[in-house]
Amino acid sequence: MTTVTHDHDRTSRLEKHALIPGVALAAVLAGIAFGLHALPGVGMLSPMILSILLGIAFHNLLGTPARAKAGVAFALRRVLRFAIILLGLQLTAQQVVAVGGTGVAIIAAALTTTFLFTRLLGRLLGVERGLTELIAAGTSICGASAVIAVNTVTDAKDEDVAYAVACVTVFGSIAMFLYPLLPALLHLSPRTFGLWSGASIHEIAQVVAATFQDGSSAGKFGTIAKLTRVSMLAPVVLVLGFAAARRHGRSRAKTPMPWFVLGFVALVVVNSLIAIPAAPKAAIVAMTTFLLSVALAAMGLETDLNKLAARGIRPAALGALSSLFISGFSLGLIKLFA
Repeated sequence: MTTVTHDHDRTSRLEKHALIPGVALAAVLAGIAFGLHALPGVGMLSPMILSILLGIAFHNLLGTPARAKAGVAFALRRVLRFAIILLGLQLTAQQVVAVGGTGVAIIAAALTTTFLFTRLLGRLLGVERGLTELIAAGTSICGASAVIAVNTVTDAKDEDVAYAVACVTVFGSIAMFLYPLLPALLHLSPRTFGLWSGASIHEIAQVVAATFQDGSSAGKFGTIAKLTRVSMLAPVVLVLGFAAARRHGRSRAKTPMPWFVLGFVALVVVNSLIAIPAAPKAAIVAMTTFLLSVALAAMGLETDLNKLAARGIRPAALGALSSLFISGFSLGLIKLFA
């Protein structure tokens, strides 16, 4: 019995050691991404986006070492889920209340309609279901974070995930540059401009960059609106989890309730009830971004550009049309009701 226990412990230690090269490689790439993010002209790209780009470049130019494969897979799944849980500490119920009932309704309507529109359009364009759902999630909810969170239940190919991240990054960046030119032309107040940006631009960093160019009021409200939209990630993942369970049968889907979603919701509740001091809060936010960057670097290390190119132009067209839809639809709702 003792011998069996020792053998089990030894095997467990060996498995853990096998994870080190891959996790370390992804962490180093994420660290380089943070360094690049601090450079002038590069700061417009988030460390998460830079991480996946570095991972893709490393894999396709040098090749991901075989001994790193296990750790890369670990970072892409376990580290990712833990980071998504920590995202809950960036949201509070009070922030949602600050947006107001009309604002929340507009955000929810734009999110839901865009997701459904993108799924329908993807079917019409002949884009695979998994890739369509990833582009729909990234466009309608919160960019790269939503893509990788939704992939935990859609289980798409890593190349599809990278493609979806690329789509939401490109079109979200275009919106980040164009939106600040439009408030006066569209007769938007700082509050309505912030709401529009938060309801339709993909990444949190892109929303911040766009809205603060119209002043502090627009920036703060845009950020809160965007975080309200991020909070809707949990129910979307749950709904998609149930849908996946029904498609595959309960025997293949152990549970339609991804455990990390429960952790995400729990930390939103904690953050709503307990005032976390500014210094620890800032450290947690930085750690969350770093862990998400590690996961995306790992994703890049599993991404083959040749397979990406084989996807063709239709998914890119889907991403572009989906981005235009959420922008126009949310603006229409704001003009009508806000």
